[in-house]
Amino acid sequence: MTETKDTPVRLDFPFVGIPSFLRSQICTDLDQLNADIAVFGIPHDEGSPFLSGSRMGPRSIREHSLRFGREGSIYDPETRTQYLSEELGQGLIADVGDVDVWPTEVRTTFKNATDMTRKILAKGAFPVMLGGDHGVTYPVVRGFNEPLHVMHFDAHIDYAPFIHDLQFTNGHPFSNIKPLQHVESLTQIGIRSLRSAQSQIHASIDDGNRVITMGEFHDIGGQGVAEILPKDAACYISVDIDVLDISLVPGCVSAEPNGMSYAELRNTLAALTTHANVIGFDLVEVNPQLDVGTGTTSYLAAHTVIEFLGLLCSQPRWAKRRAERAKQRTARS
Repeated sequence: MTETKDTPVRLDFPFVGIPSFLRSQICTDLDQLNADIAVFGIPHDEGSPFLSGSRMGPRSIREHSLRFGREGSIYDPETRTQYLSEELGQGLIADVGDVDVWPTEVRTTFKNATDMTRKILAKGAFPVMLGGDHGVTYPVVRGFNEPLHVMHFDAHIDYAPFIHDLQFTNGHPFSNIKPLQHVESLTQIGIRSLRSAQSQIHASIDDGNRVITMGEFHDIGGQGVAEILPKDAACYISVDIDVLDISLVPGCVSAEPNGMSYAELRNTLAALTTHANVIGFDLVEVNPQLDVGTGTTSYLAAHTVIEFLGLLCSQPRWAKRRAERAKQRTARS
């Protein structure tokens, strides 16, 4: 690369600069948010009963996201497709920072998470949350008002009963989410852990949820998962990184054998973005303190979020939404 007096060139290698997600604009005042996609973190892991460290997940995922998109888009050499050209080229992705975490005050932290989600939605942006332990999905889903279906990818059922005031661990999120009035259905995909309690599996099924073990997943495939939902139904996707096989995610305290391959997860997300109207997304349970030196798990998490966004933003319904948002911005200027 050359540098002229009029057009200075920056190389911006991944180890340079402030690690906003995909090196996107940083917006700390949500009243000024004017992006189509808002990425935020909930660096909370007080709900992890075994080993802490997933509070560092959002920061590490952001750092590894800097390895992508240096030419203003994401290029897939297998499909020869450019993704996120408009979103990256026009500054339509914003990193709005992290929810303010109040140590030992889980209800306050969760209130802050719900408030941030509602502010993002009020600005018409698509929320992408980086966790944190899986307990943080509940306050995000709580922030929605419109009817939606929840698609939960996980090795574990996360449907623990409320005992001795234990309500907000990473074993409880979907026991909290299911009763929300705007949640029309809950589908739990990839369930397989031998540490699962029979009573919790049965409780979820008895409550009318669809529980898809890995065996059933292999039978119906990603398209079959997507077609559980009505066509064009609004859905929220929550991905626990341990839905992937243990060999892929050393930086996850709850990783389990016999999980999905990356391709299986990607193809299922692709089917959902085509079949349904995805209105929110999160990825949780990355623990950088347990990861290998190259940050494999954080990298894979960033890769998953970025490829999901590429698939989402390539859908006709998203192109229509992007055009409507552009008209709104023009009208305001």
